[in-house]
Parts: sequence; structure tokens; C-alpha cells
Amino acid sequence: MAVTSDSAAIDAREVVDATGPTPSGSGVGELCVLMKLGEIVLKGSNRKLFERRLHNNIRSAARGLGELKVTQRGAGVIIIRMPGAADAQVHELAERMSNVMGIVWVHLVRRVAKDLDTVVDLAVRSMADRTGSFAVKARRRDKRFPMTSSELAGYVGAKVKEAHGLPVNLKRPDNTVNIEVDRDEVFVYTDGIPGQGGLPAGMSGRGLVLMSGGIDSPVAAHRMMRRGLKVDFLHFSGMPFTGPESIYKAYSLVRQLDRFQVGSRLFVVPFGKAQQQLKTSGIERLQIVAQRRLMLKTAEALADNLGAEALITGDALGQVASQTMTNITALDDAVDLPILRPLIGMDKTEIMDQARRIGTLSISELPDEDCCTLLTPRQVETAAKVADLRQIEKRLDAEELAEHLVTTAQLHRPSFLGEEMAKL
Repeated sequence: MAVTSDSAAIDAREVVDATGPTPSGSGVGELCVLMKLGEIVLKGSNRKLFERRLHNNIRSAARGLGELKVTQRGAGVIIIRMPGAADAQVHELAERMSNVMGIVWVHLVRRVAKDLDTVVDLAVRSMADRTGSFAVKARRRDKRFPMTSSELAGYVGAKVKEAHGLPVNLKRPDNTVNIEVDRDEVFVYTDGIPGQGGLPAGMSGRGLVLMSGGIDSPVAAHRMMRRGLKVDFLHFSGMPFTGPESIYKAYSLVRQLDRFQVGSRLFVVPFGKAQQQLKTSGIERLQIVAQRRLMLKTAEALADNLGAEALITGDALGQVASQTMTNITALDDAVDLPILRPLIGMDKTEIMDQARRIGTLSISELPDEDCCTLLTPRQVETAAKVADLRQIEKRLDAEELAEHLVTTAQLHRPSFLGEEMAKL
């Protein structure tokens, strides 16, 4: 099963005895998910608020998988148990957790009793059929355990070497057996997959993304989710002068991005007639900048209804003729809300690499006819004057037009969990 994030798929070799029998009763030997946090642990007295938001996001992302037992182990570790679940369900849980903002590493682990022989047996079996060097890393959160971390690592490492004859390399091992001693149990695991990092989505407030069908805006949305924003999406279609292809594309992009925040909303505004009105007003080279200002005014009016505190675009300085410094300044003048541009200093190759990692590039590259290419003039003004744009908007009564466009918005709820789960 593919992981559409900065991670690789988890296979059976990454799990300590993932395919072996799971003892019943106390849950000893059950397969669990262990997650490591990053930036959240630095939040001091506010850390509990971040952890609470993260726990809520974890439960939302795991919706439909079954009963979860989520526990915080110290400042930087979360354990999720699914008592009685099949290993395949726990694999699916780990994959979903790799997309939750705020989590740095995700590990599939075996939970065993605090018995040295059991720990050794599991560590030895975890290295079966492995090649190359190895190391054992131990962490003792429960200081009552009779062995120190270094003593436990040395003892288990000697047993693994004795069983398999593998060379030890403590600095750059090919394989690592991790042992974490907790209050009531021990967790043993080998490999892991990187998570998204950053802050829990929703912790920094709410934003509205102007979502085109291109490569840039989905990456901008992901970067702002990673900084703790919960985002909604606004797509301007060229209808009634274009088909619905750009809407399908925007829907697919938002559904892909929904795995990073859950509960996404997509608003679609038919923009074709407004573009035609701009085209016939004789503004020529200023059309693209005037069009984008009208989009921003519409987005601001919608954001006011949604309680969003900022607008988000995929602008990158100098990438196209309309994204010069002068034109960007002219766009900022159109609205009072802050416009966040997380890609402003990135080049196209960097943006495409990130789009590929989050799984949106292949969707963005699908052909469509969107409103950005509809009725486009042959030449675009690269140094638009704010006074000229304001005069054009006064003639067209842009504020009233933006309010009208908001009333035409259609709401969609693209969910990676499926339509039925999106309704819950």
C-alpha cells in the first residue's frame, strides 16, 4: 500500500515479527504504532494544548479503523493500540499516522512484557534474514528497570550477535533494533517511516487556499497545514465557458490533501462571466492582474463567512509575468486580509519535487481548461499601477461583484476516507 507523503510504504520486514502470532490475554506481543513528536515538545507551558489538538487529529485520521487507545508517553512519544485488531489494520493505521501533521516518525512496534528473556527473543527474531551490520539502541523511560539503557543495549546486542553472527556498528549500522522500556511494558521495533513534522493542523487557526488546478497551490496548502493551519479551498472554474474538468481536478487535489488534515471543504465559484466582463471592459494588459484582484476580493468575502484569518496562494516570485514584485504588491492592495505565499522564494523544480512527495503532481499534470487560461490577453502587464486597477474596479463595482460571486459558490467535501465518512 503506497504512502502518499515523504515516506515509503511499510512492509513486513520493517516490523518486529509482524507476521508472527499475537498472544492473547494481556496484549503482550501485540502490534502497535509508536510515534515520535518533534517541534511540539519545545512548546513549554503551551505543549498540552498542542498535544490535545494532535490527539484529536489522530482520532480523526483513524476514523473507521476501529477502537483506539491513544496514550502520551512523556513529552515526545505517543502510543496507539488497537486491541484485537488484525495486523493489516495496524499497518493501515501507521500509514495514516505518517500523514498527520506534528508527527516526525512512525514505527510499527511489538508490545511485550517487561521480561528480559522475552525482549531478547523478540530482538533476535527481528534480525532474522537480515544482512549487514547492526546496533541496538535502548531507552529506559521507567528508571525502576534493573538495567540501565546502555547495559540493556549491550546485553541484547551480544545475544543478537551470538544468534546471527552479524557485525556491530554503533555509528552507522545497516540495521537498528530499538528497545523502549515503559512503565508497564517494553516496545521493540526496527525500522520506521518519516512523518510530516510541523505543527498539528488547526493549531494556528484557519486559512483559505485559492486552489487552481496547477502544481503550486496544492504545495502551498500542504506547507501551511504543516505550520498548523486548517485550510478550506476555493476554486474558480471557467464555467459556463469551460467544461467541468477543472472542478474534477480540484476535487481530486483536495481529496489527496485531505489526508493531511481531514474534513476539507472545497468551494467552487463559476468565474467565466466575470472574466468576460473584465475582458470586454477594455483593460487589455491589466486583465490578468485585475482578474486576480477580483479573485482575492471574492476569497476575502468567503473567508469572512468561514472565519478564515488569511488567504493562501501558490505565488512564486518571478515564476510568471503576473508574479513580479510590483504586481504582487498590487494584489496585496486588493484585500485587507493577509495573503500568505509559502512558495515565494522557491523555484519550479523545488515545487515539483514537493508536489511529487505529497502525491499531487500527477493530478496537477492532468490536462484541463481552467479559468486562468480563459480569455487571456496576448500580453500581460508586469508593472501594474494600483491607481489604474482601483479605477477599473470602481467602474465594475468589484466589491459588489465579489459578494455576488460568493453567493454562487458550491460546497464539496472531498475526503480521503470516502464520501460516507465525510458526512460524519
